[in-house]
Amino acid sequence: MEIEQKQEEHIAYFVKQASNVNGAALGDVVVGATSHPSLFAFSEILSVPNVLELGGTENSIFLDLLRIFAHGTWSEYKSTADRLPQLVPDQALKLKQLTVLTLAETNKVLPYDTLMQELDVANVRELEDFLINDCMYVGIVRGKLDQLRRCFEVQFAAGRDLRPGQLGSMIQTLGNWLSTSENILVTIQEKIKWADTTKVTNHKQADIDPRGHEEIFPEHGGVINYDDRSRLKR
Repeated sequence: MEIEQKQEEHIAYFVKQASNVNGAALGDVVVGATSHPSLFAFSEILSVPNVLELGGTENSIFLDLLRIFAHGTWSEYKSTADRLPQLVPDQALKLKQLTVLTLAETNKVLPYDTLMQELDVANVRELEDFLINDCMYVGIVRGKLDQLRRCFEVQFAAGRDLRPGQLGSMIQTLGNWLSTSENILVTIQEKIKWADTTKVTNHKQADIDPRGHEEIFPEHGGVINYDDRSRLKR
């Protein structure tokens, strides 16, 4: 898909940038990546050795900020904002977009009240404008705005970076899905085999008794139908 292809291009660009600088200079790379309007995945940038080396240094706040954008939400940022760099408007918008993706991971019907609280949105009009212009139009989610029920029904949502420890759970989920799919396939194959066998059996019966109204009388050595029997009786 086009959005995925663009993601790969943007990720490659920022990975290269992060690999070529160190220390405080990585702050500009982090701000650029987290402000980019078309970038929504950050795990590859996080894995760059130069970025990881920020941990435990005076510039570790940029590593912590990048982790928030990779796995966190707007409310998580607010709870630790005093220890993190202040966000520019583009970063705040991006983190709110990512928050919607996180909420959509566990619930396909998102109440307006929950969204307004999680995104710090003041009213329904502002929320719907955000969902339409900054989420659906961008292509990271698809869904239906239900004004009567005051909720957003999610039909599709782009995936976020895996959180630490989440890989094992995803592997188990995929394993369960694969096992279920295999069982369904076996059931379908058995039904197809049964249908084929039934069809062959019906064809054989039609070949033996094509008229369907015959009786065999061994004592006469031939076949007499019901009409012939009536004439014989008379």
